[in-house]
Amino acid sequence: MCGIAGVLRFAGSPRETSAIPIDRMTDTLAHRGPNDRGTWCDEFVALGHRRLSVIDLSSAGHQPMANEDGRVRITYNGELYNFRELAARFQLREKGHVFRSATDTEVLVHLYEELGVDMARHLNGMFALAIWDAAAKRLLLLRDPFGVKPLFIQRDATCVRFASEIKAILADPAVRAEPSLQALHDFLTFDYVPGAQSAFRGIEELPPGQWMTIDVHGDTKTGTFWEPSYLVDPAVREADAVRGARELMEQAVRRQLVADVPVGVMLSGGLDSSTLVAMMSHHASEPVHTYSVGFEDPSFNELPYARIVAEQYRTVAREVVVTPARVRELLPAYLRFIDEPYADGSAIPTYCVCEMAKDDVVVVLSGEGGDECFAGYETYSAFKASQWARRAPAWVRNGVVAPLIRRLPVSHKKLSLEFRLKRFLGGIDRDPARAHMWWRIVLNDAEKRALYSPRLREALADAAPPDRHFTTWFDRPGPPDDLARIMRIDASVFLPDDLMIKNDRMSMAHSLEARVPFTDPDLVDFLSRVPSSIKMPGLKKKNLMKQAVAGMLPPAIVGKKKVGLEMPYSRWFRHELRDVVESTLGAERIAATGLFDPAAVSALVARHMEGRVDHGRAIWGLLNYVMWMDLYLPGGRWNAA
Repeated sequence: MCGIAGVLRFAGSPRETSAIPIDRMTDTLAHRGPNDRGTWCDEFVALGHRRLSVIDLSSAGHQPMANEDGRVRITYNGELYNFRELAARFQLREKGHVFRSATDTEVLVHLYEELGVDMARHLNGMFALAIWDAAAKRLLLLRDPFGVKPLFIQRDATCVRFASEIKAILADPAVRAEPSLQALHDFLTFDYVPGAQSAFRGIEELPPGQWMTIDVHGDTKTGTFWEPSYLVDPAVREADAVRGARELMEQAVRRQLVADVPVGVMLSGGLDSSTLVAMMSHHASEPVHTYSVGFEDPSFNELPYARIVAEQYRTVAREVVVTPARVRELLPAYLRFIDEPYADGSAIPTYCVCEMAKDDVVVVLSGEGGDECFAGYETYSAFKASQWARRAPAWVRNGVVAPLIRRLPVSHKKLSLEFRLKRFLGGIDRDPARAHMWWRIVLNDAEKRALYSPRLREALADAAPPDRHFTTWFDRPGPPDDLARIMRIDASVFLPDDLMIKNDRMSMAHSLEARVPFTDPDLVDFLSRVPSSIKMPGLKKKNLMKQAVAGMLPPAIVGKKKVGLEMPYSRWFRHELRDVVESTLGAERIAATGLFDPAAVSALVARHMEGRVDHGRAIWGLLNYVMWMDLYLPGGRWNAA
């Protein structure tokens, strides 16, 4: 795993590559690759690389790496799990390509020589890469289909800059750090920045599963190289689907154990990570190392379940308990590894787990992607239940049931019945895509605009609605039914734009590589062809996975309710972290941002502190946004033109 950076200068630009701060850009990524460093420049392009050695630990893996005659050069971040098969299938050695290393990087170089851009559809792995073709004077950028690895892009009249993290682009003094107001508007809806946009105006991310070519004249082409087929076979039998799912899960885990360094598992106690432990144990010659996180609040703490799995498979288990004091220590420092406002409550716990794991291993397996392809989220149950609820007369739903639910007292327990019922109620009468968004959002449009300063409210008068991120994916052809379309929304938005950010940045903060077997393309494509009625009969989530691992995991794990990793910040804000909220979101600091109305923010915080409403997620989002401003924007404020 590594960090990459680079600049392509357009022909006719007065700027010389010798003036490009490629060294500075590369060194901002040292945490992503502490084992080696390399840069290379020619007339048009500058490439930088930081290496974390995982396969072929020798210096032969040094990057940027060239082909035999130096006309093709690559800087690459990721792991290609099928690189040996590709070298054999396309007879790279037989065709005369000379290999100087045993790395997947060199396979990519020679594969590009043979196939060009078309090589992308053959790759199985997690990756973000740049290939400079000196003969064509063209740069190729690629990003893996699930956005496991990041790739940011910034373009102006003179050049294109790219990097694994935004901080590397900002290392060029020619790039000015300005907030994207549209991204802010979307962030306050989701607590993460969705889509190709970033929190910075003018900096975007290459979408997952896409390639981009840019030549020295600025001509740009893009395309999608992989997505699930969704060719559903209505005649498939459930037993065959279970067997196929198990075989492909085993294959994915086996593939992703390839490494010349120690490998462990981030074990949450949930079904996904527990499955990885069980399957990894079948292929490991030594006890598996597992790393788990918990909390003092029992409704958020899954350590007892992680211990059940660790004991069954006799893993070398380590645990960490995240406390308010530890969170205080990491605010706002952890945002320096993300570069954007990011308020997923699992980020800091993941940071702490990775900090612990780095002492023993270099690679960890992680369970992201399991819910998206096996139908594991509570919102899928809500979708099905809403179809039944709509059959009740509106006067019963809105005149009898709704008032009773709204009177339920606020609870700060994880996924409390009060929270689920109130959130469910608001989505019943919406179309499937917008209902799914409603069950996930933090603040709705009216709530957000009430928090904005008059100047920001005016600037965002014509802002694009955040629901576009969901409706666009829902409306695209492919999946055969509404549930499958909703699952694709999560695989295309929530997975890459939220979960993978946390997974990549928090692991790479500690020079640790996190692999995600449930994003294996063969597994995902197979599951896309299984009818939704088999993946989720009735309200039974993860039907296929549960059957596939029934004999491998204890009933307590297979049958447990999904909880998910998140901090109990709603309670902490009222007690242990109250001073952090009051100082960061105080009237003086909020007024100084230029973005928010101090009175409105104070009122939102007051309602939470009084226990009238649980605004924990909204407060966490606002805290992270203001802290991000302090870290990245001049003066910590919006300087509107």
